[in-house]
Amino acid sequence: MSDNIPQDLKYTKEHEWARITGKTVVVGVTHHAQESLGDVVYVELPKLGATLTEGKNFGVIESTKAVSDLFAPISGTVVKVNDELTNSPALINSDPYGQGWIVEIEPSDAGQVGKLLDAAAYEPLTK
Repeated sequence: MSDNIPQDLKYTKEHEWARITGKTVVVGVTHHAQESLGDVVYVELPKLGATLTEGKNFGVIESTKAVSDLFAPISGTVVKVNDELTNSPALINSDPYGQGWIVEIEPSDAGQVGKLLDAAAYEPLTK
């Protein structure tokens, strides 16, 4: 198992990660995603209070190589956004599972988290 795929997180096929923290879920992009993107130069964040729909676009991440959509791993309401990314988008490269988080969501259906991939199921998608 790779060190770049933390065991305690859930994952999507689109390379987002989800960390369950009590009643909310923190979301970011995986090490694999930021590595594929290259140097992140801009992140379009959703507004506080925005309603996200599982599998639908909620923002954009731009790098020196590409522009990629961000997809919601679950449906819910945005309760926090990582404003640090506005001035320091490279946090996604340097610390994708820590300071590089993107949004925190209050799930509308907590059961959706159970449908996400665990680390063992996600790892083959990074090969």
